[in-house]
Amino acid sequence: MTGTPAPADYARTVTLAAPFDEAVARVREALAGQGFGVLTEIDVRATLREKIGAEMEPYLILGACNPPLAHRALDADRSLGLLLPCNVVVRAPADGGTLVQAVDPETMVRLSPAPGLPEVADEARRKLDAALDALR
Repeated sequence: MTGTPAPADYARTVTLAAPFDEAVARVREALAGQGFGVLTEIDVRATLREKIGAEMEPYLILGACNPPLAHRALDADRSLGLLLPCNVVVRAPADGGTLVQAVDPETMVRLSPAPGLPEVADEARRKLDAALDALR
């Protein structure tokens, strides 16, 4: 799990020149600026090291939630809780810098035909994009 492959079509991606720890702090601040709180944090590197002895680059998954948007999405389709919170990954690829990726909220719309969901996804995308833009 090294290197920087092409971003997935379900990801919104920004590459920063900042070191990993600084990037994580900046991501938290940028998310908060758009009304997202971090509900969960998974240190994938530490977990894999502890559980199976695997080594990898610093890799953190932040479970970001914007409560008003989450409420609207769940009102449209209760099963969308499977896709919440919005995951934001911060990782330090071997080729340098720090990569920040946020799940594209449009993924929800591709998976659920619920009325009203496209508007929620559009607003969530605008807010996540604004947070990512603030990192640049």
